Amino acid sequence: MKALRRPRLLVGSAAGIGTLLLALALHGLPFAGDGTSDPAEVAIRVDQVGYVRGEAKQAYVMGPTGVLAGARFEVVDAENDVVLAGRVGAVTGRWNAGYPSVRAIDLSALDTPGTYRVVLTGTAAGRSPAFRIAGARELMTPLVQDNVRFMQAQRDGADVLPGALRRGPSHLTDQDATVYDDPVYDEEGDELLDEGLTPTGDRVDVSGGWFDAGDFLKFTGTTSYSVAELLLAQRGLPELAELSTEASHGLAWLDKMWDEDSETLYAQVGIGVGNEAVRTDHDVWRLPEADDPLDVSPGDPDYTIKHRPVFRAAAPGEAISPNLAGRVAAVFALAAQRAAAVDPEEAQDWLDKAAAVYDLADTDHDPEDQLVTAFPGAFYPEDSWQDDMEFGGAELALAARELGDDREHDWADAAAGWAGDYLASDVRGTLNVADVSALAHVDLATVLDGARTNGIGAEELYADLRRQLDDGVDRAGRDPFGAGAVYDDFDAVPHTFGLVATARLYAEATGDTRYAAFAGRQRGWALGANAWGTSFVIGAGEVYPHCPEHQLANLGGSHDGKGAILRGAVVNGPNAAGKLEESNGFPSMKKCTASPPTGAWTDFDGKGARYVDDVGAWQTVEPALDFTTTALLAFALTAQVGGASPTP
Repeated sequence: MKALRRPRLLVGSAAGIGTLLLALALHGLPFAGDGTSDPAEVAIRVDQVGYVRGEAKQAYVMGPTGVLAGARFEVVDAENDVVLAGRVGAVTGRWNAGYPSVRAIDLSALDTPGTYRVVLTGTAAGRSPAFRIAGARELMTPLVQDNVRFMQAQRDGADVLPGALRRGPSHLTDQDATVYDDPVYDEEGDELLDEGLTPTGDRVDVSGGWFDAGDFLKFTGTTSYSVAELLLAQRGLPELAELSTEASHGLAWLDKMWDEDSETLYAQVGIGVGNEAVRTDHDVWRLPEADDPLDVSPGDPDYTIKHRPVFRAAAPGEAISPNLAGRVAAVFALAAQRAAAVDPEEAQDWLDKAAAVYDLADTDHDPEDQLVTAFPGAFYPEDSWQDDMEFGGAELALAARELGDDREHDWADAAAGWAGDYLASDVRGTLNVADVSALAHVDLATVLDGARTNGIGAEELYADLRRQLDDGVDRAGRDPFGAGAVYDDFDAVPHTFGLVATARLYAEATGDTRYAAFAGRQRGWALGANAWGTSFVIGAGEVYPHCPEHQLANLGGSHDGKGAILRGAVVNGPNAAGKLEESNGFPSMKKCTASPPTGAWTDFDGKGARYVDDVGAWQTVEPALDFTTTALLAFALTAQVGGASPTP
């Protein structure tokens, strides 16, 4: 593994000093030739992908208070000509002992397309990574395409695409998989309490689909969330054939997970927590192609590695956990909407499937019972489900409208009722795999078309979108880097992209652009304008994760950031420092640790958060389907802006 390392510096001669100055400049560090500061004490943070023309643009510099007090900045183009200059802005807060002062740099006046860097002058010196100024579609579409590449790399079954990682067919035994009773776990979900798994006697074809994350499990809950986001993104980028194709790939697998004859929804393929008698996906580190050749028989601990178990959301014909029922129904209804104009017969088939799943929802769900998300449920804890039922009802109504189905008003009424229940609940969140209310609200407002039903109209729905965004705005106002999501817990990056997507959905639905600048800053935070100075999207920007906790990337890819990388994958990002006390390790895991261009990641840790780029650090650098498709939706919606976002 070739990790990122500090440059070799030649000192003690004129040539050596020149080399030192050049190396420091390239990595955004000041040269302390006048004794004003230590070379490692000042850092510039920018959105390394770039800024959309017309939007508010903000970068950050952090370092000692005295050094930054008299600092100025210049923006230079690719020819090193100065195109903008000014004083470093106001203090936005304190970060850590090494970087006690954070200041903003306003780049909003920079609007000419091109590639630029920020250079510090005055009492500080340094040079930022490169960034672009471009139109929204030009800047965002390549990111969407990279996100799709990650989805392609996650494919399972016979229909895989070799790609940069040279994939081969995998888990062909899923074509004839055994269905088992629900496994029983301890309260924490750390141990399978059953001595072995109990087959139901049923077999099913669940081949294909996508791997969920860095492992090879497949979940209906996360896949349906991701397919929904792909289909919604496709509305604004219909010209991207690869986006449509990948949505169809996910849809085809979800169709297999729903058996309309027996009225059974399957929830999961594979098992991640077992015991001495049941080896699981998380007990081995290998390429997925290695599972099929295993020579195993029933009773062998590795039997469930090759012959992966399938678990149901509910027994045939019985009520389905409402979070899954609502979400899967929404996806099938979105598929009906997509097909309506080109193949009404196919569209009606999707609508009927959506209606059948929706009708089986357990709407009398006992709040004391765990919602079905995964086995064990601790993998994907979820408290809300009314948002999923609202989402399903809204998409059913929209599909019915396009097909002239007379059930439209019934589904609209149902969706409004669930929206009211969600708004009255104490589990309201923001857009992520456990809360789809933002997606539901926007399309339900379209369904209602100015009317009110069950006491709900667009006003209440848009107010809740503002609630979600205002929470982020308030948090950003207290953060040195303007972060609107919590970064000392799991899912900081997907929550950030969820806020970006929500702001864009809200603006598109209402014409209210008050959150445009906020959305741009959140996108910037996730793409490099953060304390660590890294993008959290692999392949995006100059600095990004090199060592994701991902078996395919680790065993089949390169670790130098070039060549065969897991391009487009979105990782968790920073997490609570206490959560990184233990890391994953397997004998077959290739060691991989990447450092920032200068110093160590610990230099930039602060506010109780830590970031590590190491293959064992699943807490910070494991990518996932839901992480990546939330970013994809945010990028796709931003691509539709057209370059006009008001400055604050």
